[in-house]
Amino acid sequence: MNSLWNDTEAAKYNGELGLRVYTSQLLGRDHTLVLHGGGNTSVKLRERTVTGDEDDVLYVKGSGWDLETIRKPGFAPVRLAYLVKLSKLESLTDPQMMNELATQVMRAGSPAPSVETILHAILPYKYVDHTHADAVLAITNTEHGEKYVREIYGRDVVVIPYVMPGFDLARVCARTFAVEAHAGTIGMVLMNHGVFSFGSSAKQSYERMIDLVSRAERFLSTRNAWEVKRGPEGDAPAVDHLELAKLRREISACAGAPMIMATHTQPKFLAFARDAKVPGLSQQGPATPDHVIRTKRIPMLGRDVSAYADAYRAYFERNAQRAAEPKTMLDPAPRMVLDRDLGFCAAGRSAKDTGIVHDLYSHTVDVILRATALGGYRALPEKDIFDVEYWDLEQAKLRKAGQPALFSGEVVLVTGAASGIGKACVQAFLARGAAVVGLDINPDIKAAGADRPDFLGLTCDITSAEAVSDALGAGVRAYGGLDMLVVNAGIFPGGRRIDALTDAEWRRVQHINVDANLALMRQCYPLLKLAPNGGRVVVIGSKNVPAPGPGAAAYSASKAALTQLARVAALEWGAERIRVNVVHPNAVFDTALWTTEVLASRAAQYGMTVEDYKKNNVLKVPVNSADVAEMAAEMCGPLFAKTTGAQVPVDGGNDRVI
Repeated sequence: MNSLWNDTEAAKYNGELGLRVYTSQLLGRDHTLVLHGGGNTSVKLRERTVTGDEDDVLYVKGSGWDLETIRKPGFAPVRLAYLVKLSKLESLTDPQMMNELATQVMRAGSPAPSVETILHAILPYKYVDHTHADAVLAITNTEHGEKYVREIYGRDVVVIPYVMPGFDLARVCARTFAVEAHAGTIGMVLMNHGVFSFGSSAKQSYERMIDLVSRAERFLSTRNAWEVKRGPEGDAPAVDHLELAKLRREISACAGAPMIMATHTQPKFLAFARDAKVPGLSQQGPATPDHVIRTKRIPMLGRDVSAYADAYRAYFERNAQRAAEPKTMLDPAPRMVLDRDLGFCAAGRSAKDTGIVHDLYSHTVDVILRATALGGYRALPEKDIFDVEYWDLEQAKLRKAGQPALFSGEVVLVTGAASGIGKACVQAFLARGAAVVGLDINPDIKAAGADRPDFLGLTCDITSAEAVSDALGAGVRAYGGLDMLVVNAGIFPGGRRIDALTDAEWRRVQHINVDANLALMRQCYPLLKLAPNGGRVVVIGSKNVPAPGPGAAAYSASKAALTQLARVAALEWGAERIRVNVVHPNAVFDTALWTTEVLASRAAQYGMTVEDYKKNNVLKVPVNSADVAEMAAEMCGPLFAKTTGAQVPVDGGNDRVI
């Protein structure tokens, strides 16, 4: 490993807490050390209160913060003296511990202190760093893990057998440190859990972590267990995206809610899924028990969801009966799938959750392969994994958890998504928790959501059946299926009277606005049938359907045909629980069609100001893209659960329509 410490960069962080933030971020940048909220850091400071008293304070990473992006507010300041007193108790339940910790936080609005707060408090060092380094886990998760750890580090570290995080772990560490620690101790290894480093400065503690993990890497390298050889993965076979959608539907049914499912066919996953030893390797358990909250204990091998669920129920029954208090079983659906043809599939209630599952198991595969090369991967017994999965603290979180977003776990396809109404639809569905596949002929769509996992922008000409098929395949590989479709893409040609309308112009408008959308709906239909909560289609029509105007024959006729198509689809698809409704917008001026010049020209034709022209409707209100998008999104929600074939105007009221 390489130290990322930079004196110039460090100088930008003020004070000892500032440097604690800096080195925490350095650890978080390296995903072989920590992932998605994993790991922990702290610093002990002496501070003066507003009353003039001095207190020893432990600043420890707070719940919900990620080391890679943590800032000062992410550290909870806790009274150190009280934590030391707590550590001397004979017993303390985890709920009691968290309550006591909450009473000692010294800043209103601080996050809840880490469950490992007492452990950080009793370690006699100013700075403490804790990671789940891949290299260390690859060594501890073997039959002779403790022997290897002592061979690598000698007396530089204290070795702790696996104990579940919380009060009991802090007590064990305190007792062990009293006997084994000495002036030269620089760290601690928790078997099957992770590694700690200590120091009198942020830089020293951080660089000791880098050194400790580097030693583990070198040890693996000397045993030919670092750059492990993977089996021949072969080519990923072409998998019909309907097969993926069927699997996602089965997983969703098992989970009792729609799930996002991402499929990864990289050589790494294909090789692992096809390894003859994968049943024995993958079914032992996670690299560290912390992962179980996100991934469940083991992946599903193949695609038999029912069998996996039965095995999970049996696992729950075996372990719940020894618990001190009743446990409520979580859903039995898999979060990970290993399949010879699919590679690896990750499932979760959101695209973010699914991405976390992928990242955790990608690193787990590395740990498993390195541990295997070192002599054999060995995870913790299932009872230890169960204890973390059904931890009192995690059960309490579930009880307190609010309702998920309206469209959590669902996928929507929006055409014409780069601008205007389509772009607003993307935002409306994202705000309701959906994963969005946005199609547009404009290549800028690719960069539109580059920084978020729940948006996939694809350049696509909807008049090409092949391009649409490719886009649907990409969307299904990214998210697992399709629940909702917003038919928005189309063109509005320049005004032209019928006597001046050419055959070519007429056919062009019909081809894009009607023919292409017919083909799109036809291709989406098999996927919509598999939507866990029933498919939904919203067609963006036009006021010109009930009230056409002169000079817009091709456009008006195309939108009328599209509306009629939607009505027939509502009749034909209703038996498959697919709802099809139409929104008829009018005078939506915040789109690319309405330039400043065009608006001024139209307003002048009516003898109005631009502002009055924008409100030229019964209600005298402006109508914008977001208004149309909100209606489109609501039509896919529960308020319209028993509505199909409807046509709803979003126009502020048009006297000709009324």
